[in-house]
Amino acid sequence: MKSILRFKIGRSLCKALIAVVAIFALSVFAGVDLFAQRKPVIGVSGYTEGSTARVGMTYVNSVRAAGGVVFVIPVTTDAATIDEILDNIDGLVMTGGEDVSPLIFGEQPHLRLGEVVPERDTFDLTLIKRAIERGIPVLGICRGEQSMNIAMGGSLYQDIPTQVKDAVQHRQVAPNYYGSHTIKIVKGSLLNRLLGVEEIDVNSFHHQAVKDLAPGFKITARATDGVVEAIESENGKAFGVQFHPEGFVNHGDMRFLPIFEHLVKMASEYRATK
Repeated sequence: MKSILRFKIGRSLCKALIAVVAIFALSVFAGVDLFAQRKPVIGVSGYTEGSTARVGMTYVNSVRAAGGVVFVIPVTTDAATIDEILDNIDGLVMTGGEDVSPLIFGEQPHLRLGEVVPERDTFDLTLIKRAIERGIPVLGICRGEQSMNIAMGGSLYQDIPTQVKDAVQHRQVAPNYYGSHTIKIVKGSLLNRLLGVEEIDVNSFHHQAVKDLAPGFKITARATDGVVEAIESENGKAFGVQFHPEGFVNHGDMRFLPIFEHLVKMASEYRATK
């Protein structure tokens, strides 16, 4: 009885293996990539809190909602490690966080400069530069947009309230899913096409902002006080927003989901070229 059972199991496994081989052979013959339909892997830049590497779940949930697989990238200053990470992702989200050191863009620290984390500055700038060099699509959010601008040769206002005349409140004290001020979006820009509007209320949690724009980029949205709220590269593969779309998406406001869906779409296209 046992020998008969082993024979039946063995025959079933053999049939399954033959089926797998046949499907693979047919896919090769037809020129079909069996793995092409896998979801793109989106790296999300992390930050360090004590001995812990962290990423906000609002970012994670937004990428998932857009159809991407999340890969959390811990802070590292080792360029070789960053290259290995980039080998394994198809798109990149640069997250918000601390102030960026002004020494990087040739300025001395303003009296209102906040916390600076040198290791994260090195990590963010290296990650962005190398991703853009490879053609990996990049979305920068808040600090992420600022870091993108610096990495590619731009600079920042170190403190909006003291450096921008008649500035509106950019550090809201309200839930992250509440739009506290209005931005005006350039008609025909990527952000305009994604959101379908030329004006919208956004959340705001920053006191630094793009000042001198990096070469190869264009401004695509501003607050009513003139502060830059969105940028995009001329080739469209890198774009950034000063506000936090993930705060809205995580709360169920899907007006801003197209920002993440576009990144995932571009990541799928990049994956196909590997």
